[in-house]
Formats: sequence, C-alpha cells, structure tokens
Amino acid sequence: MTVKVVKVGGAFLDDPDISIPFFKALCASHTQTPIVLVHGGGSSVEKLMSDLDLPTAKIDGLRVTPPEQINYVVGALAGTVNKQLCALAQQAGLNTVGLSLFDGNMTVCQKINDELGNVGQATVHDPLLLTTLLGSGYLPIISSIGKDTSGQLLNVNADQAATVIAKLLNAQLVLLSDVKGVLDEHSELVSSLDEIQIDKLIDCGVIRDGMTVKVNAALDAAKAIQQPVTIASWKDLTIFNDDGAGSVGTTILPNKQEA
Repeated sequence: MTVKVVKVGGAFLDDPDISIPFFKALCASHTQTPIVLVHGGGSSVEKLMSDLDLPTAKIDGLRVTPPEQINYVVGALAGTVNKQLCALAQQAGLNTVGLSLFDGNMTVCQKINDELGNVGQATVHDPLLLTTLLGSGYLPIISSIGKDTSGQLLNVNADQAATVIAKLLNAQLVLLSDVKGVLDEHSELVSSLDEIQIDKLIDCGVIRDGMTVKVNAALDAAKAIQQPVTIASWKDLTIFNDDGAGSVGTTILPNKQEA
C-alpha cells in the first residue's frame, strides 16, 4: 500500500482561510493514496507559555522543554492542536483518529540531552496500528509527543516525527510550512537540493535555525526511503495532485548528484 505522510507546522492553525480548502484537497487525495498527517504546534506552545509567563528558548532550532513545562506542551500539542485539526478535517469529510507518537507502540523515543530537557528523538517500532487505521479508511492525525521506556513524556520535533512515520510506513513524505520551500541567499526558491548542496547552504548560513532541522530531517528520510522528499507551503494545494510532489516547493534528493 502506497502511503503519503504530510506534516504541517503549528502556524497552520493561524491561517483559517486555508484550513478547509486544505483538508478538502487532502480528502480528495486520501481517497486515492492513504495519508497520515503529522503536526507540530510551535505557535500554540508559544502563546500558552506567554499566557503563563513562562520563558521559552530554542537551541539549534529545537524547543527547550524543561521538565516543569512538559505537561503544558503536551496539553497544547496532543490536546488542543490535535483536536482542532481533527475537527477541521472532519468538517471536510474525513474520518479522523487523533494520536501521539507512542500510541500503538508505533515509535520508541529517548531523551536527547539534559540541556534540551524533555526533548526526544524518535525511532521506528510497530506500524500495525497505522496500517490498520489506513486500511479502514481513517486519517490518523499524529502529534509530535512521544515517551521513553520509563514513561517520561517527550517533545519531539515535528519534522523529525514525520520523518520517523514515513520510515515506519515506507511512505512518501511532504513537509509543509508557511514558507514555499528552501530559499537561497536572494530569497528565491531552490527547486532541488542534494546532501552536498545542503551542507554548503548550512555552512554559509543561508539555511539556518528551524529550516536546518527541517532540511536535515527531509534528507534523513529521503536516504532511508530512497525517494525524494518535498518541502513546500500548505497554501499550494497542487501538492495533493498526482504530480504535485516534485513540481512545487523544494525537492530533497536522496543521493548526491553528479557535478
């Protein structure tokens, strides 16, 4: 079964004009190619932390999540954001199931380091729950909340979470955000990138912060599943056309290209 994993960033919910058209386009595509939606929720977390007067910080594009903040982050991502997305998708005619990374033991997570706090790295484990849901026509919507073997809840970067789900299902991967793709030093869209080109753009600071995490996750997935990964904007709904991936955004290539 060919599957497509689509990741949306947290700012998606800040763009209400696109949400219903997006899910209607996804619905039409889902009837042809089963889709799993993975989401972040950075803007919702930021708002909650601000409302609670709690500090926020990032290191190399990853959100620092102190142990005393993890419950708030879980509430925002696995609770509010996940259910808002499920509700919007159902309005568009999709039958949704809201999940986290550890449901059905689909992934195993471990803490990255003490400096980041309760931030985890996920690895593949058991695809049965997702394949069962997809086989029955459901749209799984997965928050980037995982847990370690001791039951400690962990905040996983959503791009990395989507990459792991794509590996788990050997699926196509599309990473969507509020930018049209990877931009060069002149703010022009780069149509495709391989590992050598990515390293050069990171070294010279053109790709930085959150985009570094996104591009590295896409490259990791492209190598693992040996097929291109697309980074694009959720506003370009042609991404859901049969030929959409590869014709919009930036295509991350799995292999180094000949000079």
